Amino acid sequence: MQLFIFLLAYPVLWLISILPRPLFYGFSNVAFVLVFYVTRYRRKVVRENLMLALPERSQSERNKIEKEFYRHLCDLFLEMVKTMHLSKKEVALRYSIKNIEYLRALEKDRSVLVLCTHFANWEWNTSINNYVTSSGFAIYQKIGNPYFDRLIRKIRAKWNTEPLEQKETVKRIIKNEKEGIRGVYGIVSDQSPMMSRAQYWSEFMGIKVPIFVGAEGLARKLDLAAVFLKVTKVKRGYYEAEFIPIAEKGGATAEHEITEKFLRLAEQQIREKPEHFLWTHRRWKHRGKAPSGPERSTQTVS
Repeated sequence: MQLFIFLLAYPVLWLISILPRPLFYGFSNVAFVLVFYVTRYRRKVVRENLMLALPERSQSERNKIEKEFYRHLCDLFLEMVKTMHLSKKEVALRYSIKNIEYLRALEKDRSVLVLCTHFANWEWNTSINNYVTSSGFAIYQKIGNPYFDRLIRKIRAKWNTEPLEQKETVKRIIKNEKEGIRGVYGIVSDQSPMMSRAQYWSEFMGIKVPIFVGAEGLARKLDLAAVFLKVTKVKRGYYEAEFIPIAEKGGATAEHEITEKFLRLAEQQIREKPEHFLWTHRRWKHRGKAPSGPERSTQTVS
């Protein structure tokens, strides 16, 4: 059945990926009508998240953000598909980097963790590896359908990037460091960990939730650099990225310092352009479940 679904979907995705720009975004406009008005994909989740994270906004403002978010979501999905036939030259025009020299300077001395959120177009973040000399890696969550998973890996392997499954990340980075392989690791760090793995709680958009601390644990243990990747949607189909310092020497940071800096930068980015954040995820589903007493994180990296 999984192969059958893939065989049905792949030709459609391939055709979409080669559409000229006017038809491509015209298709996205049609998709928006279907997703927003007809199927109402996760509208309840999005509205709840907007109310939780942006209580200071009026209902009319949140309604506008919701609608613009769905327009962006359709663009984003199709731009992911577009990557199938997007050349290095084309992505350089669509995804520009303000201060790539900062990342290049960091990678001369150590491996770098590039931390980002599900914001703007995180799929094209992998094009950063076209500009660095270190090995490029993109951390990702394996997809249930093996055929689509293989396709996603192939797409993300473009532009000098090796897809690295989340469960393999710690061992691979430690192995690379022992072997002297310097890497630039792209990590989307705004997901919600399972309650059984919740080690540290902090506020995100004013709500106390469990926070992943794996990236910080690696940075501190292996003395890696950590930067925040801020991506701005300049206009439809065009993005601009900027590296913001978090820690140039992770081993010299205090516990939770990297995590808290990342959270505050992520919040700032979301508040500036909330319509470009991925509101369909249940990021605050564990709110109100924080344990009593001191909140500690072992940050174990083995």
